[in-house]
This record gives sequence, structure tokens and C-alpha cells, in this order.
Amino acid sequence: MPNYIQRPTYVEELLRFQDKQLIKVVTGIRRCGKSTLFDLYIDRLLQNGVERRQIIRLNLEDPEHHELQTWLQLFEYVKERLQDNCMNYIFIDEVQNIPEFQKAVDGLFIRKNCDVYVTGSNAYILSGELATLLSGRYVEIKMLPLSFKEYLSAFESKSDLILKYRNYLENSSFPYALALADKKDIRSYLGGIYDSILVKDILARRKSLDLAQFDSIVRYVFDNIGNLCSSTKIANTMISSGRKISVHTVESYLESLTQSFIIYKANRYDVKGKQYLTTGVKYYLCDIGLRYYLLGSKRADAGHILENIVYLELLRRGKEVYVGKVGNTEVDFIAITPEGKEYYQVAYTVETENTLERELAPLNAIKDHNPKYLLTMDFTPYATHNGIRQMNALEWLLEGE
Repeated sequence: MPNYIQRPTYVEELLRFQDKQLIKVVTGIRRCGKSTLFDLYIDRLLQNGVERRQIIRLNLEDPEHHELQTWLQLFEYVKERLQDNCMNYIFIDEVQNIPEFQKAVDGLFIRKNCDVYVTGSNAYILSGELATLLSGRYVEIKMLPLSFKEYLSAFESKSDLILKYRNYLENSSFPYALALADKKDIRSYLGGIYDSILVKDILARRKSLDLAQFDSIVRYVFDNIGNLCSSTKIANTMISSGRKISVHTVESYLESLTQSFIIYKANRYDVKGKQYLTTGVKYYLCDIGLRYYLLGSKRADAGHILENIVYLELLRRGKEVYVGKVGNTEVDFIAITPEGKEYYQVAYTVETENTLERELAPLNAIKDHNPKYLLTMDFTPYATHNGIRQMNALEWLLEGE
């Protein structure tokens, strides 16, 4: 097998669901490593005694399978290759390319000797008819590009963490970017990803999309990661710069971006009122390298970029993440798990007393006893402030190393 970067968290998640009566649906932005995950998982299956003949694998973006145009053709193709008297492990990449694919997937699922795994590059795969037909019969594995810990695993030396972190941001967290040494090549690669998403995941569903308007919205969101945002605010900003656009259109384009996993939407939660808020959201990017690709070397708030990285890491760790409102202040993240809540404040540095006090204030305003963290890029000795644990963000990202 090729020398892939290991993705142990995702592999272990698939192993937990092996042979369970559930369709495994792996979702995530294009080129985040879904197909490679299948390779890694198949390798583990073979190590664990599964025979090669039990594995059926096809990628519906591969021209080799151009003859598969309907759900019935897909179903018959797999059915003809099933082995009797043993479990068959069926892997289908980019299954959404087949109209009504859910009928084929359901037809395989109901067979007792089929364990079905599919990938999709947009969230529409789990909407509409699929959700209705397969309700309660699938589990979603949400995949992101490389974490900093996974990125670092590609290097023999774990020194120069600050330099590697900077390269992780600028050169992208998409796995294949690590194989490209020249920044021009990385830029071309990221451009190909962005164009592919635009054509295959957005334009394919929205024929009337205004590319100039859409580009303006993308640039606005990319330039405002970590800032409270609203569709009305975006529309007003565009109108003031001479681009007429409706709030409805902005909302529609934002939905396209979230559905294709380019951006993630973080809603707000009122800590004191213990209620979810419908006003004010924040958007975070799946990959900071795409920001550099689209906006160039335009400086961004390093604190907001770090906030973006922390947000994605909390998602990777299986947490439900919200922006926290605490009276008139804000705590960056509330991470909710079945075990309870955790609170996170993120700042690039708190080396001055005033900055430290300002960042601790929202956490100190929370009176419950759930864990509270202040994550910064400062390399300081272990410290706690009234029960709030201060940690270096890179060390937090590498926990378990």
C-alpha cells in the first residue's frame, strides 16, 4: 500500500461500526482524504483476516466506471461481484454522482452479507430522499483535512513547531499538499480544489448562480473568520460597495458553501440563559490554505486564525461546538459532549497583564464547574487562573503525542 499519512481516529471509528447493520457515510470536502481513508481501512481489514475477494471497491468519478449511469446499473454491478457465504465489504466513492443512488445503497444494505461504505463531497448526500429512505440506518463519519497532529506525523523531526505550524496554515492542510514542495504548485493544487467544488458541488446544483456575487461573498467570509456575522450584514456590505444583492441570495450562497464543507457555521449559545440563540453566527474555514489562495498574503488576525484551528480540532474530537454568550461578553467556544460542557478562550498571546485579564473575564463570568481552558501561542510554564487552565495551543493540538 502507498505510504499514506495515517488517520487513526477515522480508521478506529470505521472499525467500531464494522459489520454493524448501518450504512457508513463518510462526508467531507473534496480531497480531504476520504478515498485514502478507505485504503487505510481496507488495509486494516486485510490485516484482521478479511480476504481480498470479499472487498468490492469503486470510485464513481473514475472514467473506468463511466458505464454506471443509473442506480440500477450500480446495484447490478455490485450484485454480480458479491461472494456467497461470507461478508462483503462494499466501498463506493462519490456515490452522489449516480441519480437516486440511495435505491442502490438500500438494496445492498438489506442483504445480510453486505457491509456498505460510501463517501460524498457535499452535505446534500444526507438530505432529501436519502434521509427519508435510509432514516435510522446510516451513521455519518465527518471528515476534515489533516489536523496539525496528523500533518506533523509526516515529518521525522518534531522540532521547529512554530515554523511547521506556519507552513501548515500557508501550505494547506489538504493531505496531497505535503507532496508538493513549490508554493506555486501548492497554489495551483488549491485552485484546482476550489474550482472543482465550485463546478461539481455548487454550480451543478445552482444553475443561476451569479459568479461575481458568489466570489464577493466567499471573499467576505474568508476575510472575516471568527467575527460575528449575518446575512443582512453581508448584503449591506456588498450593496455599499456597489453590488446589489438580496439577503435571501446571500443566505442561499452561504448554504452552498456550508453544504460543500468549505466553511462551517458556528451558532451561539447563551451560557447564563441556557438557550440557543438564532442571531449572530461565526464562520470558520475548513482549511486556512484556501484563504491564502483566494486572498493572497493579506494579513489576517493571527488570533482569529488560531481560533479557526481550535474550532476544527474540537469538531475532530467529536464535540458539538458553539460560540458562547456570557452576559455582555463572549467566550470563544462551548464544546458539548455527552459527558458535559467545556469552555475555551483562544488568544494568540496574553503576555501583558491587561490582555490576560481581558481573555479570562468571560471564563470567570461562568459560574459552573465545567472545565475551562485558555489556549494561546505563549510558551509558558503550566498555569491555572482561578481554576482556568492555561495551555500552549500547539501542545493542546498535539495532545497524546
